[in-house]
Amino acid sequence: MAANGHFFNRKLHSLLGVIPVGAFLIVHLYSNFLATQGKERYTEQVLALEKIPFLILVEILFIFLPLLYHAVYGLYIAFQAKHNVGNYGYLRNVLFFLQRLTGIVTLIFVVWHVWQTRVQKALGNVEGAEFFDLMVDIFNNPFMVAFYAIGILSATFHFANGMWSFLVSWGITVGPRAQQISTYVWIGFFIVLSYIGIMSMFAFINPVDVAAIKG
Repeated sequence: MAANGHFFNRKLHSLLGVIPVGAFLIVHLYSNFLATQGKERYTEQVLALEKIPFLILVEILFIFLPLLYHAVYGLYIAFQAKHNVGNYGYLRNVLFFLQRLTGIVTLIFVVWHVWQTRVQKALGNVEGAEFFDLMVDIFNNPFMVAFYAIGILSATFHFANGMWSFLVSWGITVGPRAQQISTYVWIGFFIVLSYIGIMSMFAFINPVDVAAIKG
């Protein structure tokens, strides 16, 4: 019975990492990437998202609760796992270790990011229309730039490598060749998502003056 429960929990943990947590990561990266088009375009996207019906309920049911379960059970897996990278340094073993490590780093990053943004909005300290300026202020701190860069790379790696594991554990990529191709595909996704995340960050560090460009 305990084995069945553990199997179910691992499968649910894996599934939630893709839907909705992974899907939300991609949407969030896309929304932030719009900052490269200037403050007005980014703010327009933020305000559009705020108009989603029953937004608080949607966030709780489809983002925060799945993320909480994925994070808590992920921590259990991370601290139960036996890392033997020193003895077996092959790629997949190293990636197994990095998956657990980036999961912990990503959790710390997400909690802090939510505190700086969503929680501050809930407390009435900032409005959606002020999010661009809020992020600009955050990145005025060099420590925050480094912290966010590490957090973004950890999140994109954790998602991309987690997708490789998801496809294997759910019997989608069966056999060495399929798994090798999957490795290349998700390395590519990691690079693309990381580029989007880092470019978004620099859009807040060096804001684009769209009006000046058009003028």
